[in-house]
Amino acid sequence: MICSVGFAQEAKEVKPDKAEWDKKVKTELNLSQDQIVKYDAVSKEYGDKIDLVMKDASLTKEVQKEKKMALKKEKETKLFEFFTPEQQVKYKEMVEKKKAEKSSGS
Repeated sequence: MICSVGFAQEAKEVKPDKAEWDKKVKTELNLSQDQIVKYDAVSKEYGDKIDLVMKDASLTKEVQKEKKMALKKEKETKLFEFFTPEQQVKYKEMVEKKKAEKSSGS
């Protein structure tokens, strides 16, 4: 039981927060059903890529962070292929707000 609690703590930083974020994006941007399908596919693809980078023990923390940021940029570019201009603006505002909350929280 103690092992599972320790393990759950390691994984908690990404999973519940990510699910909450995805739900918030879909709701606040008022994504269409077609956009939701595309959003989920892009999110999964880049979530998996980021997970691989973060699990790569051969990379330093700094390199992991750089690669993660590059992947997030790529993901945003993919999302903007099917977001409307209004959704793009709103998404950028949401990301900036999230960054501000993260930096003030730590």
